[in-house]
Amino acid sequence: MNVVVTKSYEDSCAYVAQEMVALVNANPTAKLGLATGGTAEKVYPHLVKAYQDGKVDFSEVTTVNLDEYLGMSPENPVSYRKCMDTWFFDHVNIDKANTYVASGLNDPEEEIAIFNEKLYGDKLLDFQLLGVGVSGHIGFNEPGDHLVAGVHIEELDESTIQANSRYFDSPADVPTRSITMGVGDIMKAEKIILIATGDSKIPVITKLLADDAVTSELPVSVLKLHRDATIVIDRELAEKCNYKELEK
Repeated sequence: MNVVVTKSYEDSCAYVAQEMVALVNANPTAKLGLATGGTAEKVYPHLVKAYQDGKVDFSEVTTVNLDEYLGMSPENPVSYRKCMDTWFFDHVNIDKANTYVASGLNDPEEEIAIFNEKLYGDKLLDFQLLGVGVSGHIGFNEPGDHLVAGVHIEELDESTIQANSRYFDSPADVPTRSITMGVGDIMKAEKIILIATGDSKIPVITKLLADDAVTSELPVSVLKLHRDATIVIDRELAEKCNYKELEK
């Protein structure tokens, strides 16, 4: 697992976008695993600008998103499908038929089968973008006594519900279940980049970088086992986590 420390969160977002642009330019038919969430959101404007500046072509790219709330209509402004359209898909030349965000309204078992077909029907993910939750989750894989390898339905941790309540009128409105890639699905991606920032992520990133432990109590720690995983954090977060590394 590699760690990149940037000067600021904005620089982190630009760095991640540059890596994604370089990957697509090298492989125009790349299959990208994408993430929503407050941290990953700010990567997409950099991708849009790169497209508008003629630096990248998304016309042959396919995408699969990490997760979606169960019971969530794709037309809901806080659905992950709507977020991806608003942040990214509506502003570049990607074919939306080649983009997949799980349906929160479909029968869960049927949607799991569709999700698996999107993940494995043609080829594996060339790249996976990740954020990390305050509970240490990646996707919606919450901490516990075990982790699930494949696509599944996950009960959300109370800390996740509280953290995501800022997008809803109240915590009571936050869905409590999601459909998500499993950790095994995520780990099959050829390349993984996780971006983190902010004081709420200090405990998680501190634990992640403190040692070589891999535990289901900290799901993000499985990235230590991946052949090409990079954690991107800004200098402020690195300092608060007592992590020392040369800036890049």
